[in-house]
Amino acid sequence: MAAALVKGQNASLDSAEVVLSVRGGVAADLSALLVTEAGKVRSDADFVFFNQPQAPGVRLNGGTLEVSPGSVPAEIAQIRAVITVAAEGDTFGSAASPVAAVADRAGTVLHEYVIDGLGRESVVIALELYRRGEQWKVRAVGQGYAGGFADLVTDHGVSVDDEPDVIAVPEVRSVPGEAALSFEKRQKLDMRKREVAKVLIDKSAFGVRARVVLVIDKTGSMQKMYNGGTVHRVVERMIPVATQLDDDGTLEAYLYALTYAKLPDITVAGGEQWAQTYLHLKGTHQGIDYDGIGGRNDELPIMRAVIDTLTAEPTLVLFFTDGGFAKKREIAALMREAAHLPAFWQFIGLGRANFGVLRTLDELDGRVVDNAGFFAVEDIDQIDDAELYRLLLGEFPDWLGAARAAGIIS
Repeated sequence: MAAALVKGQNASLDSAEVVLSVRGGVAADLSALLVTEAGKVRSDADFVFFNQPQAPGVRLNGGTLEVSPGSVPAEIAQIRAVITVAAEGDTFGSAASPVAAVADRAGTVLHEYVIDGLGRESVVIALELYRRGEQWKVRAVGQGYAGGFADLVTDHGVSVDDEPDVIAVPEVRSVPGEAALSFEKRQKLDMRKREVAKVLIDKSAFGVRARVVLVIDKTGSMQKMYNGGTVHRVVERMIPVATQLDDDGTLEAYLYALTYAKLPDITVAGGEQWAQTYLHLKGTHQGIDYDGIGGRNDELPIMRAVIDTLTAEPTLVLFFTDGGFAKKREIAALMREAAHLPAFWQFIGLGRANFGVLRTLDELDGRVVDNAGFFAVEDIDQIDDAELYRLLLGEFPDWLGAARAAGIIS
């Protein structure tokens, strides 16, 4: 009869080969992390999953992990068996508790562990095989990751970069809602979060908390970018910035033309639905009159509206436009006035327009601090994430330092 384990309990393994499996609960994928005493993989090769089903001493065979402890490299101190929900939106708390089992090669179950107490987790370390001298043992772990894949790779040092020699990853932050994403979307989000984190680390600003406000041009000249999905993809790529800066990981959002509309905040879990619901040029959607916002641009109303929301906390304004700033003198005066306030304005020019006053913001005189940056991209879809976040966040940390020195933020 199999010995029942409870969370934290360990037992000896006397079999030369064992098979780990998980049954019951929601549909889940099984994987394994081979880690050193430091709790980190030595390289990506120590992560066993469906695309990489084998490592020394460990093999993923269908829905089971076959482990030959005698073949595991001496540097490996622990083998962590991980389960990940297979379906988008599922969590382990939405069904019966999964049961992890350890059997010998003949199929005799040696140990079982009912992984109870799970809630919103989508990734859980079920069991851990570990060394005690020459002896291998099993421990019931049941440690969940509400943040999902992002937390898993961060904690264990797995790199999903295109740079196979780079194993360490920044300590990226996870926020509520990530567990609701599919495995693929969590992976993409995590990769982007790490690119954001790298920029902040390089600029000594990692761990800073700031509001993130997204302002998007909805004038008629933007039609091709809306119809082609470029603006939707911009929103998707701005969400990782908010996860690393904003207290609750949300983006505050506005569309503007002659006037503006304040839209609901964008969350990690709801970003795709948000874009489908609120990114329009014309018509009435969710009670918002898009025609009433106008078809040509006047930046002053939206800029003053954002200024009116500022509090003592730092704010990063990400302002996307395809140009046409006509009121150059008034905008320059407003930026001088706004330099005393706790906000940095990062303007991003989309397309080939003559961006006029935006190109002169870095040299604008009469400001207590440099509170604005600008760059233009002809096709933002052709800029990779690392370069985009470097451009987006390169000046914000410098402003933080200057604003602190000037007493604008604490």
